[in-house]
Amino acid sequence: MKKGDSANGRCQCGALQFSVRFPTKWMAHCHCTMCRRAHGAAFVTWVGVEDASFELADPDGLLRWYASSPGAERGFCSRCGSMLFFRSQRWPGEIHVVRANFDSALDREPQAHVFYDTRVSWFEVNDALPKRPPPAS
Repeated sequence: MKKGDSANGRCQCGALQFSVRFPTKWMAHCHCTMCRRAHGAAFVTWVGVEDASFELADPDGLLRWYASSPGAERGFCSRCGSMLFFRSQRWPGEIHVVRANFDSALDREPQAHVFYDTRVSWFEVNDALPKRPPPAS
């Protein structure tokens, strides 16, 4: 667990920087098709944060939002292309931040694999975390 009460992160080029005040809400590995395609990876690890605990520094106005599905958006840096954020009407008042873009430890570790039923066949998950289907609507 990180000592202190916050963690910082950034996009690849450093133009977008963010900070999160603890506590975070959750952390999970997402295996859904949309996350995999957006990040070009077998899964993406997300951190759920209350909007009020999240701060963004974007002095050059480079953050762009892409409407990835009805009621949901993915935020990325328009300079370097780093996919950083997710927000949805399904989880109002909450922003999801990509774990890999934090520069420091957080107040928790991953707690589950979600959308596990849509995982790729070419990567084997060998941990003991719960493996869940999509959350009920």
